Amino acid sequence: MSSKYLTSLTGLAALLLSGTASFAAATDLDAIKANIEAHQKLPAFVAPGEAFDAKPCMQDKKLMVVPFSSAVEFTGGVATRMTEIAKEIGFRYDHYQTQGQPSQWIQGINQAITQHYNLVDVLMSDPRVLVPQATQADQAGVKIVAAHASGFDTPAPAPFQNVQIDYTRAGELMAQWAVLKTKGKANVLAIVAEDSFSANSLKSGIKSVMDKCEGCKVQYLNVPVTDWATRMQSTVQSALLRDPSINYILPIYDGMAQFVVPAVELTQSADRVKIATFNGSPYVLQLVQQGRVEMDIGESIDWVAHAIIDAEMRMLCGLPPVKDPKVPLYIFDASNAASAGTPPKISTGYGDAYVAGYRKLWGLQ
Repeated sequence: MSSKYLTSLTGLAALLLSGTASFAAATDLDAIKANIEAHQKLPAFVAPGEAFDAKPCMQDKKLMVVPFSSAVEFTGGVATRMTEIAKEIGFRYDHYQTQGQPSQWIQGINQAITQHYNLVDVLMSDPRVLVPQATQADQAGVKIVAAHASGFDTPAPAPFQNVQIDYTRAGELMAQWAVLKTKGKANVLAIVAEDSFSANSLKSGIKSVMDKCEGCKVQYLNVPVTDWATRMQSTVQSALLRDPSINYILPIYDGMAQFVVPAVELTQSADRVKIATFNGSPYVLQLVQQGRVEMDIGESIDWVAHAIIDAEMRMLCGLPPVKDPKVPLYIFDASNAASAGTPPKISTGYGDAYVAGYRKLWGLQ
């Protein structure tokens, strides 16, 4: 073999080795792009379990939902839809009205115990602060559920039964969006609320993506829920002024957006700083339509309500528990935000495949 040929092979090997990092990064970006695009397709219905005849099983059951807050668009909307869906099936489901106060959650649980309900759901409340009341409910024969409160990696404390949501996946999608849009050069300000039970899963998802991105940076800013109105805007403004290279803000809940958007605009950072968030609240989807928020990962309130009802009926009907309620995450951006309505409406833009899917699953058609 000639020395010239050996030199060529050596040079080729060196070239391949020197290009390994960029090749891997390109492969990762391709995989990220594919995952993002998969979540931009209209969601399909996937059954979370076997079909069953819901009506005869549930006709004598009495349930109560005690949401984190009836006044919050998402939690109040899910709770209201749960009562309406139950009526369609033929059983009683009462909505105990709250305004985000733990004392009200406790009162709701106590009422469910004294009035002999079969099940009480502390929808999206923090179950860690309700363990004594949950224990009393359990001892009284009332099933107690923490629905939509945490991700698959954060089970609620005993004796709560879970209806968990893939919050970790939502965190991953937010971070992947930033990585993809910056071609692996994301400098992210992730805003978390560590007093929220689901925050750990969302942060975990963001961290899992950012840790793998060699050209990326991330800083986590904790703003407790109780401080959003008083601290969020000024804290974000300070962070943007301190680090002018920040190019993405990831508020883990889109309820934060009403404070983040003004911070970006007042610091005249809107050209370089984009916002990607999670929940799909109609007023934030309107900000997407206006170009003031770049992306919002949505969950259909109506789909969530159906999924929770399904899981809870299975608990009461002696069926295997639902490990994954199969609630889809759907990305809204400038390309499809108009599908949510103008102005955006609750549960609009996700398609309606789940409606017939659940009715067939429950033996209603």
